[in-house]
Amino acid sequence: MRLGTRRSALALAQSELVAKALRDNGHDVELVEVVTEGDRSAASLTQIGGTGVFVTELRERLRCGDVDVAVHSLKDLPTGQPDDLVVAAVPTRADPRDALVSRDGSRLDLLPAGSRVGTGSPRRAAQLRGLGLGLDVVAIRGNVDTRLRKVAGGEYDAVVVAAAGLARLGRLDEASELLDPGQVLPAPGQGALAVECRVADTELATALGKLLDDPVSRAAVTAERTLLAALEAGCSAPVGALADIGLDESGNDEIYLRAIVVAVDGSRAVRLSTTGPLADCERLGQRLAADLLDAGAADLIGETSP
Repeated sequence: MRLGTRRSALALAQSELVAKALRDNGHDVELVEVVTEGDRSAASLTQIGGTGVFVTELRERLRCGDVDVAVHSLKDLPTGQPDDLVVAAVPTRADPRDALVSRDGSRLDLLPAGSRVGTGSPRRAAQLRGLGLGLDVVAIRGNVDTRLRKVAGGEYDAVVVAAAGLARLGRLDEASELLDPGQVLPAPGQGALAVECRVADTELATALGKLLDDPVSRAAVTAERTLLAALEAGCSAPVGALADIGLDESGNDEIYLRAIVVAVDGSRAVRLSTTGPLADCERLGQRLAADLLDAGAADLIGETSP
């Protein structure tokens, strides 16, 4: 089985997790490294197109038969699924929260005003500005190693990255703080992987689903991504969402879905939540998106970055 992956250390680590699970179940797996537009360009995500820049080449390699399976960070996938490809599995999700890595180990609320905090995400930047801590939130590109080196070298006082990425690279102990979602909501789908194959490969899709798919993780990210799609916002928009799974009063699985849409300068935000049965994950996402739009979220999504 040829498994397509981006070439970055994090993408390779994520793909190795999937490859190991497949090998442990008797499959012979070869990783095929693919360089995407997002990897080649040093420009900001909003400049190079945002949604899809890390997945287009992988999908083309799937379509032409160079690879049989592709592994993506689920938050990088556009919300519209191509008719010829299918997300056959969403493995058990890792910690979806964001992590702060600061030069002196300070927590976010203890960073001095004016501290230079790097992030490549408009969502993170908008929410950080909205906290009113007086931070100098600036754009940064590069892989996790590059970003952490820029902190250690003094170019930045701190960076905010995905906790799941640090964990998969074995560097979670370098985090100064895992940010409370009450402060900074993660990107829809953050911490989850998507294992994609061709629709025509029905036996392969079925096998991947049986071996790798976690229904609870899939329901959670489906709620978040349905909300994102209903807002007509891409993965680079200032939208955060998180679906937590718990039990209702009757002991049945329940989704607690919360979301935020923020002005890019952090001056305004719409934050709402809803709850409902796990089986209603798509309906919950649609309903919360409608509530956000009714509260004025569309005006914030359409703004340009400062």
